[in-house]
Amino acid sequence: MSVLVKHRDALEVHETMMGSSNGRLAVALDILTDALAMVGQHGVYCQSTRFPGKPTLDIAFVVEQIGDAKELLQSVLELNRPA
Repeated sequence: MSVLVKHRDALEVHETMMGSSNGRLAVALDILTDALAMVGQHGVYCQSTRFPGKPTLDIAFVVEQIGDAKELLQSVLELNRPA
């Protein structure tokens, strides 16, 4: 199923409010935020044996990468914001 079909309702709302490009970026941010929350929950159960209380290195890496992607998308939204 196409991402445009799968997220049609959210895209329609955000594109109406923000325009086509910014609306799609906003929906991408929402999807990344949901993924970050799910990976974060998984990190609670998969903790490092070397560093108790910390997630395993692979989960920490995924969290970091998703966070970086969100920052980049947010910077594009800010660049596109009308003055």
